[in-house]
Amino acid sequence: MEKPEMEQIMKKAEVLIEALPYIQKFNRKIIVVKYGGSAMSNEDLQRSVIQDVTLLKLVGFKPIIVHGGGKAISNWVGKVGKEAKFINGLRVTDEETMEIAEMVLGRVNKNLVSMVQQLGVLAAGISGKDGALLQVEKKYSAGQDIGFVGDVTKVNPKILLDLIDNDYLPIVSPVGMDENGDTYNINADDAACAVAKAVGADKLVFLTDVEGLYRDFDDKESFISRITASEADELISEGYIGGGMLPKLANCTSAVKNGVHKVHILDGRIPHCLLLEIFTDNGVGTAIVSDDEPLPGAPGKGETKQN
Repeated sequence: MEKPEMEQIMKKAEVLIEALPYIQKFNRKIIVVKYGGSAMSNEDLQRSVIQDVTLLKLVGFKPIIVHGGGKAISNWVGKVGKEAKFINGLRVTDEETMEIAEMVLGRVNKNLVSMVQQLGVLAAGISGKDGALLQVEKKYSAGQDIGFVGDVTKVNPKILLDLIDNDYLPIVSPVGMDENGDTYNINADDAACAVAKAVGADKLVFLTDVEGLYRDFDDKESFISRITASEADELISEGYIGGGMLPKLANCTSAVKNGVHKVHILDGRIPHCLLLEIFTDNGVGTAIVSDDEPLPGAPGKGETKQN
């Protein structure tokens, strides 16, 4: 065997050895992955994410995917001659738009099921309506009526736990019902957070279109690799966090305060970012941890990653 070939094989072995303690630590633990954004609209990235989650399942994790589909919904809304409208970042969802959203999310859901099963793992695609998984009430945005958009009020995790116990990988579409049986669209971040709390997930991962959390988004040196929930709340209250990251980070801290051991914000545009964050010593995103897991030698409001 040639030396370059042997070196390449040895590097692969080193990668596996580095991953071993993480596989041992999280074996049989539940991990919820919120999947959306650019990673969903790009075919290569989509394949990368599904490969990552499938590998987690095969090495002993218990993954659950909660997916979005906002871009696909907007495309179909446009195809029927309607204009997508948003208020404070939330889609205005009239009855016709709700029908389109449920149809599109159902199609996305079954496509993901198919991709997972092509890799040799059984998957089950469900919506929040199945088994009364996600029960909601009508959501308002700053007092404004935005239609059939729901706030999760109750989660019945039995269907998810039953699927996991029977060796299925659950894939959840963020659609729920209220007490009258009406159907509502749910923000996928909110749905993932609610699911993670209810199933007692060890990890909740948000795949986003940014590298992670910054103290100052315009200063790339201010990237934060690890931060406690209280420190994250301080960043929010002091006005460091804005835009779409604000509700996402609020969901992260809420999950950590309600029993989720660790929440990760990852750049879904990076191929195999999920494996890089979970199975390597350096990681690639931001981790939000509980206050009783202090950061050794951490400065101020979180540990800034030094490049």
